[in-house]
Amino acid sequence: MEKNVRSIVLEKNPVISIGVTSGHFTTGNVHTNCYLDVSKLKTNALLARDVARELAVPYLSNTLVDTIVCMENTQTIGAYLAEELLQDGTSVINSGGEIHVVTPLTSTDRKLIFYDSEVEWIANRNILLLIATISSGQTLSRALECLTYYQGRVAGILSLFMVSPGQPGHKIHTLFTSDDIPGYKVYGVGACDMCKAGHKLDALISSEGYTKI
Repeated sequence: MEKNVRSIVLEKNPVISIGVTSGHFTTGNVHTNCYLDVSKLKTNALLARDVARELAVPYLSNTLVDTIVCMENTQTIGAYLAEELLQDGTSVINSGGEIHVVTPLTSTDRKLIFYDSEVEWIANRNILLLIATISSGQTLSRALECLTYYQGRVAGILSLFMVSPGQPGHKIHTLFTSDDIPGYKVYGVGACDMCKAGHKLDALISSEGYTKI
């Protein structure tokens, strides 16, 4: 499976790229013909800083931000994103302010929750929601449900990758979309062309990586 890996480079910043592996994969909710490896962008400090700079651009001059909520192990990017939004400058609206970077927990019934000590940074605060990849939209929906429950105000949604055309009703700032990957497909369970053709699954994928089947 590793032999089918290729890289997709961000045109405006070639330092940033994602690995694309062709095959037959499942998240448990959907099937897809590509596994997207964004792990280096989340864990390599220098790359995470470049990613944060690109993601910050639409929010620097016109979006008040109190808190960045990080999903799918994007905390390193989130910290650099806060740094970018707080940089000195008369055109930087959050300059001189304070931004908290937090990650929700998952309860036993799979609901997203925050520690009591963190709720003050969510309730009635301006939130940027950062997600690694948005495909089926389930992670996004769970995160938005959580923020609504805690009365957070969503000021923006950011991702490293998103399946086009995005989620109805939500404007998302993303680095890559499925349009950047020729032939990229996502199938609902029971509607997968690869399953119908008799192709076995290669791996179970998640935000942490993949497990061969």
